[in-house]
Amino acid sequence: METLLVRLKPFEPRRGFVLKRFTYAGIKFHDERGWYRVERPVAEYLRTVRTMADDAHSPLAFDVCTESEARAMEASEADSAKGKRSALDDIKVAPARAVATGSGAVTTADLPRPSAPMPKEEEKDARRGKRERE
Repeated sequence: METLLVRLKPFEPRRGFVLKRFTYAGIKFHDERGWYRVERPVAEYLRTVRTMADDAHSPLAFDVCTESEARAMEASEADSAKGKRSALDDIKVAPARAVATGSGAVTTADLPRPSAPMPKEEEKDARRGKRERE
């Protein structure tokens, strides 16, 4: 019997995740509880469940994945929930972009030159007339 892990996505109305509980095949899913281990047919059905049953554009209600995918998902969520980093964390170097002036500020001299000249007033599209004042 193959099983998968499923969880109801955490309640977040701003993103459209508005379900706090869901019942299917006698199993009551609560968002606070976290992961449930279910059989593959149940997981495949839950993979298609949306937060609003009659709206095909509403977000999916469940995360359905294998055990290794669930661990990776939780690790990334824990990392993003940290917020501030301490000096002891492994922080990657943020490279600065090279600036031609050397002062560290980007000026108009650093911008590329336009390839084609701008059209003159008389060469502009004649289909659009000027508005007349009333």
